Amino acid sequence: MKPIWIVDDDQSIRFVLEKALLREDLPTRSFTNPREVLQALEAANDEEGPQVLVSDIRMPGGSGLDLLGKVKERHPGLPVIIMTAFSDLDSAVSAFQGGAFEYLPKPFDLPKAVELIRRAVEESQREEVAEERMSAAPEMLGQAPAMQDVFRAIGRLSQSNVTVMITGESGSGKELVARALHKHSPRANGPFVAINTAAIPKDLLESELFGHERGAFTGAQTMRRGRFEQAEGGTLFLDEIGDMPFDLQTRLLRVLSDGHFYRVGGHNSVKANVRVIAATHQDLEQRVKQGAFREDLFHRLNVIRLRLPALRERREDVPMLTRHFLQQSAKQLGVEPKRISDSALALMSAFTFPGNVRQLENICHWLTVMAPAQVIEAKDLPPEVLGAPADTSSKLGSVMPDAPRIDAAEFKPVVPSMPAASVERPVAVSAEAPAAFPVAMPAGGAWETGLEAEAQELLATGRHDVWDELSRRFESRLILTALANTRGRRIEAAQKLGIGRNTITRKIQELGLE
Repeated sequence: MKPIWIVDDDQSIRFVLEKALLREDLPTRSFTNPREVLQALEAANDEEGPQVLVSDIRMPGGSGLDLLGKVKERHPGLPVIIMTAFSDLDSAVSAFQGGAFEYLPKPFDLPKAVELIRRAVEESQREEVAEERMSAAPEMLGQAPAMQDVFRAIGRLSQSNVTVMITGESGSGKELVARALHKHSPRANGPFVAINTAAIPKDLLESELFGHERGAFTGAQTMRRGRFEQAEGGTLFLDEIGDMPFDLQTRLLRVLSDGHFYRVGGHNSVKANVRVIAATHQDLEQRVKQGAFREDLFHRLNVIRLRLPALRERREDVPMLTRHFLQQSAKQLGVEPKRISDSALALMSAFTFPGNVRQLENICHWLTVMAPAQVIEAKDLPPEVLGAPADTSSKLGSVMPDAPRIDAAEFKPVVPSMPAASVERPVAVSAEAPAAFPVAMPAGGAWETGLEAEAQELLATGRHDVWDELSRRFESRLILTALANTRGRRIEAAQKLGIGRNTITRKIQELGLE
């Protein structure tokens, strides 16, 4: 097992922690200042590096918070525990913004300190296993014939630098395809730079793409390299190209034609050694007919067109993708992955998924946080799945190209930020909840009606712990939702809930949410 690294200029602190951890069969290595730690990290291989880093804040020769930042740059998955005196408490709280696992106030209770370090060790080991699983997982998943066609196209294009146009509905995974094209191309060692042309205001987009010279406009205090220069020797992915302003289309055409461009306010030509991959959910031929998209640019981009199927066209992939996203969500939250029943998978496979793979990923994030048991049943699914009619081919037209664009923000993941719409999804409070108990939490506080109905049901059974039972369920959901929102950072979750750090820690222990 890799050692616990202890960093403190106080020899007595190091001695006490070393002896306590050795009694728990946890090897240690001690340092007196951050400089020694950084030197040791440079020289250490994967087996010699730390399992957990425990560091004081104030030390001669450097700050523990500065050390935290430098360590996180090199080893983002390494748990770091910050030791602090009471006077440093504000600094310790701010350490969580830098990614600290937890802080240990001085003077500390030794058994609690050992328990905290052991939890950090478990977290570190879980991260290592998850990273191994993720590295072994394929970059794209799909067994459906439509996806196999996509994989074959990526393979045929693997040794080419040709411009590619990826088409497909919003949320279908166009950027994943672009990344795969880059990864398997001769430019794989170069950068992959992505930009959504629809997400950047028109006035800023030109500078984003081509950069600007100092003094080119108000606020341009320094020269800035644009995305074309950032992608030098690699691939530039232009997402939602159909929304690019018409005048910028002319500049893009010039770059694609002769490989040169000018920064905003610049007079010297800059050479662009970049492969361009574009993507759109729109019908560009129709945009050309409407005069909203340049025909010559369309033909420049449309050298190879790769159509990505909607999720409803590859239903056989839904079970595999669902399990994959449940694993991903569990990794992000640091919890055990949930399993999903066959009946729930059948409902998921029958759903049309207007938001495609992005919506499926979002639902899996939500289920990881909100499903009450380790096995997800059909009743735990959100209302857009439970209330959806069985899909038939005659209904597909309602969500095909003429439908309004589904904005990415509508289906953004629960982690790290819960969507506002999530309160309208079902909250399965109990597996014993009666069928009459409302499955949704409507807006406007009507969830209180559901709470009243559940209380009446429990009271009718003659139970005498209704207060404790419903309070436990309510507090568990509230804390889990806040932790999902803050990616597991307890201090931040407590601040958002308006409770103290000690309160949220105690509640997590009492409710068994560890």
